Amino acid sequence: MSTLPLNSSGQIPCTSERTDSRIAVVIVNYGSADLTTAAIESILMRQHGGRQVEVHVVDNASPGDDAAVLEARHAKSAWGDRVTLWLEDSNLGFGRGNNVVLNALGDRNDPPDYVFFLNPDAELENEALAILADRLDASPEAAVAGAAVILTTGQPATAAFRFPSARGEFAQATNFGPVTRLFEDDLVALLPDHPDGQVDWVVGAAMLIRFRVLCDLNGFDPDFFLYYEEVELMWRIRQQGYEVLYVPSAIVRHAEGMSTKIKSSQPVRERRPAYWYDSWRLYYLKTSGRGGAIWAGLCWMAGAALNVPLAALRRQPREVPRRFFRDFSNLVMKPLLLRRGLR
Repeated sequence: MSTLPLNSSGQIPCTSERTDSRIAVVIVNYGSADLTTAAIESILMRQHGGRQVEVHVVDNASPGDDAAVLEARHAKSAWGDRVTLWLEDSNLGFGRGNNVVLNALGDRNDPPDYVFFLNPDAELENEALAILADRLDASPEAAVAGAAVILTTGQPATAAFRFPSARGEFAQATNFGPVTRLFEDDLVALLPDHPDGQVDWVVGAAMLIRFRVLCDLNGFDPDFFLYYEEVELMWRIRQQGYEVLYVPSAIVRHAEGMSTKIKSSQPVRERRPAYWYDSWRLYYLKTSGRGGAIWAGLCWMAGAALNVPLAALRRQPREVPRRFFRDFSNLVMKPLLLRRGLR
C-alpha cells in the first residue's frame, strides 16, 4: 500500500520546479478499469503541445479484479514508463487517493509544473491538456484551469460554478421559478455555455492545477472521503489570491455518474450515501464555520420543505434526494447542533 509520505512538518515536500513544462495526470480508479483504460489511451494518443506528460493511476482497492486488469493491460500495452500504477489495499477516497501521487511527486527532484486531475469516466476530446497548460503559462495570476465537459450524448454539461451558499441552497431545494430568478446570482451551477474566464471553481473531473500551489496548500484535505473536496481545495486556492479559470476551448467527454452512480440529471433523485452528507457538512464547517453551516442547513431544509407541496401541485418529482429529511437531520444538523464529530 502507498502511504502519504509527508515530510517532518506534515506537508507535501516541495522541490524546485523545472523550467520546461511538464504535466502529471492523476486518475483515481474504483471499479471502472475499462473506463480508466479508455481515459489513459485518450491521453497517450495526444501530442499535448510537445509537453512531457506522465500518467498516474491510483486503484482504490477496487472490488473485483480491477487491479489485476490494470496490471495486465499495463504489461501487455505500449504504456511503458509513461503510466505508473498505484495499487492501494484500502479505499482512500478521492482526495486522499490523489494525495498518494502528489506526495510522491513532491519527493522527486523533478516534479511537474502542473497536475491534471481526470475522472476515470472521462476522456480527452481534443488537445485539452495543451490548451489548459497554454492558458496557465500565459496567466501567472491563475492557479487552476478547467475544461468544458460534454456528455456521451454530445450534450454540453455544466463545468463552471459559484461557491455554495445558504441562499443558493434554499433556491436550489425550492426549485420554483420565481424563487430561482430571485436568487439567480446565488445558484451554484453556471450555464453550460458559460464564457471563458474567471469563475469560483471548475469541475473536478478535468482540472489542471499548478503543482507549486498544490504543494503550498498540502493537496486535498484528507478529512473528505468523496464529494466537495475539489470545491474546498479551490476555495483555499481562491483565499490565497489566485484565479480559477474556465477554458471551454479545452473539451473532455464525461460519462457522468459511471463511477459514483450519482448524476446531476437524474429525474428522480436517488438516496445519497452518508459520506455525501458528511462532505457537505465538512465543506460548510471549513469555509463558513459552525454558524454558517447551521444556517446553510436550515436554508436547505426550508427550501426542501417548500418543494414538497410545490412539486405535488405541479405533478413533478421532488427536487431533494430520497429520505432527505431523515438523513440530513441525522448526518448534518444533529452533529452541527450537538457539536458531535466536528472536525
